[in-house]
Amino acid sequence: MVSLTSDAALKEQLKSKFVAKTLDQVPTPSVILDLAKLETNCNGMLEATEKLGLLWRAHIKTHKTTELTRLQVGDDKSTPVNIVVSTIIEAENILPLLKEYQSKGRKVNVLFSFPLFPSAVPRLANLSAQLGPDSISLMIDHPSQLISASAIAHITGAYPPLVFIKIDGGYHRAGVEPSPNFTNAESTQETTHPAEILIDAVLSAEKENKCVLHGVYIHAGHSYGTRTDWAALGYLSEEFQTNLDFAEAIRKRSPGHKLVLSVGATPTATTIQHPDIVSSEANGDSSVKRLKEFITKWTEGEKGYKLEVHAGVYSTLDLQQLATHARDSSLLKANDIAISILAEVASLYPSRGKTSTAEALINAGCLALGREPVTDKGNVPGVDYSGWGFVMPWGGTLKSNPVPGPDFPRVHPGWQVGRISQEHGILVWDGKPEDEIPLEYGQRVRVWPNHSCIAGACFDWYLIVDSRNTGREDEVVDVWPRWRGW
Repeated sequence: MVSLTSDAALKEQLKSKFVAKTLDQVPTPSVILDLAKLETNCNGMLEATEKLGLLWRAHIKTHKTTELTRLQVGDDKSTPVNIVVSTIIEAENILPLLKEYQSKGRKVNVLFSFPLFPSAVPRLANLSAQLGPDSISLMIDHPSQLISASAIAHITGAYPPLVFIKIDGGYHRAGVEPSPNFTNAESTQETTHPAEILIDAVLSAEKENKCVLHGVYIHAGHSYGTRTDWAALGYLSEEFQTNLDFAEAIRKRSPGHKLVLSVGATPTATTIQHPDIVSSEANGDSSVKRLKEFITKWTEGEKGYKLEVHAGVYSTLDLQQLATHARDSSLLKANDIAISILAEVASLYPSRGKTSTAEALINAGCLALGREPVTDKGNVPGVDYSGWGFVMPWGGTLKSNPVPGPDFPRVHPGWQVGRISQEHGILVWDGKPEDEIPLEYGQRVRVWPNHSCIAGACFDWYLIVDSRNTGREDEVVDVWPRWRGW
């Protein structure tokens, strides 16, 4: 773990090097974040969860910075600071900020979202000892993991961890599949289904004070494949219903057990910003009404559940999120993407393109952009967008480069990264040859990446600009170091 002192020293060193320089003066490739867009994206989520009375849990794996975590959790002292981490080093580095929030009276909780493995125990126990009771949550999807959870509870200074049972909602990455008995009262399946065995094991461990069953958690990663406006809203309702069925099975064994139903992936979580959901009026389509009725029905009274949403990449957005059309174009458009990779044109290849258009070499390949594709949903593979980044309108002639619009990824004209290797990125023109925008040797470009989590991981720090600074939109105003490692 990097100490707070060295973190602060590194930040000041980077600021002295980069702040007040423009994007024409900094090294390439560099990763850029636009503060104005980050704040808009974060505030939209905070406002929606507040209006709906939902708990909010910010995933910080996308950016791994203290500064953006602050924006994600907001400054309302009456709300808890609930976060999700994918690596323990994220939790260790955010510890000073969490202690700061505790000193101001805000409750904090860190969920280590990877199913618990033995070598994580000492470090998680240390975090528990420093943050106090109910501060650490674990992800459990197999009874064997409870041995490690119990080990945390018995380390001197640590406390019994909170536990989320991780449910596989169809994504098949992690989680236990729900039992047919949960939704079919006439099912003849024995109660030896893995989900039922897991519930019994967790409740037994709770009785022995080895952990506290806090809730059920689901991640609809398959919602990244949606391609029509608001379609992800249906997945959100399914997430809540799957969690509810699982929670009801828990309450059959432990009546009245307090539980949190945690749902989300950026496409599903951000659909709560639908104007008809946050409105007090009873309008909207069937998906909207279904979700509003669910929230009202299952949060009321002493036997109600606490409903929580979680997401991470919403804060920066990227081309993958744009492709989902989780929201309509009034709430999700290319210009909302807060992250870009700054690169330079290192060579030009006239007429080498598939329609005799030019190609250009930039100094940003998969080690700067990542190699994460946008899921191709075209009837013929490769017809829809299959690039590795899109050149944003910025600088000189490229101010007129087309932006991905309402028909993206099916329609995607303009300069984009068509091929990549380690350090090499090849810009290709997609569109009419006569519309090609000429590029020049040495020209700087900014590329929207397919997946901001992967692209950000290629760098040690972010250069921060603020597009609200009229006339100085390209001036670096801050530098945010990223945490590295596991």
